[in-house]
Amino acid sequence: MNKLKQRWGISSNWQILIIFIVFGLTGSSSLYVAKPALEFLGLTRMNFSSDLLGGVGYYALRILMIFPVYQVLLVTYGWIFGQFRFFWQFEKNMLSRLGFGRILK
Repeated sequence: MNKLKQRWGISSNWQILIIFIVFGLTGSSSLYVAKPALEFLGLTRMNFSSDLLGGVGYYALRILMIFPVYQVLLVTYGWIFGQFRFFWQFEKNMLSRLGFGRILK
């Protein structure tokens, strides 16, 4: 536990608990929000063919929708739980590793 606190630059076990709660809420919420977001855009499972390729296309699009929703919710929940600075830094590091570093500068 001390290695994790040192790596993340946090000082208490309470902060670790809050961070884990935020990660859990964000993952669950992003899955929950992605389906209505696609439906709002008019993209339901019925719009894709019923064969394997249609299913793969729909779920690939849904996963692509989950990614930006997750990013926004992570920072939002971090702010709500008082850990905005940690999650903003985490977000910048993650996006830099994915090749979006130039956008953040």
